[in-house]
Amino acid sequence: MEQLGENAIRASFVNCSKGEARRISLPKGLAELPWADLDFLGWRDPGAPDRGYIVALRGGEPVGITLRVPQGGPRSMAKTTMCSVCLTGHAGSGVSLLAARKVGASGRDGNTVGTYICTDLACSLYVRGKKVPEVTMRYKESLTVEERVARMTGNLDAFLDKVFQEQGSPVS
Repeated sequence: MEQLGENAIRASFVNCSKGEARRISLPKGLAELPWADLDFLGWRDPGAPDRGYIVALRGGEPVGITLRVPQGGPRSMAKTTMCSVCLTGHAGSGVSLLAARKVGASGRDGNTVGTYICTDLACSLYVRGKKVPEVTMRYKESLTVEERVARMTGNLDAFLDKVFQEQGSPVS
């Protein structure tokens, strides 16, 4: 992913108001992020632990979505959960259900879609082996890194398609 500046990131959000986008806490050290290893920019707001953000390229343009973590109890460290985007297994709270308000009238009516995703939103780094889950190991796969990246971006695109889908209309 090409490095994005603060203005480009804030302007990319599609499922919140411009005022909400201006108030988003951007990741610290934005210029020092490993941009070459990122297929999308994902981060959690340290001041609001129930919020997360993803900025991905769609049609060559950055598109950002805001995410919320539904409130829930603690998870067992003995159970492993898999991210739906990068297919990395994590123990305990390493995967969270994140819900995105849908775009347009459907979102204004309160409709959301959710997915189970790495809690730290570092899927690109897990797929490349640059980051390792704390307790569990990544499953051995015969796919190349490029094939895993393609699968991950396809899974993220499918989730983003649902965010853009109008209520009652099929995903194209």
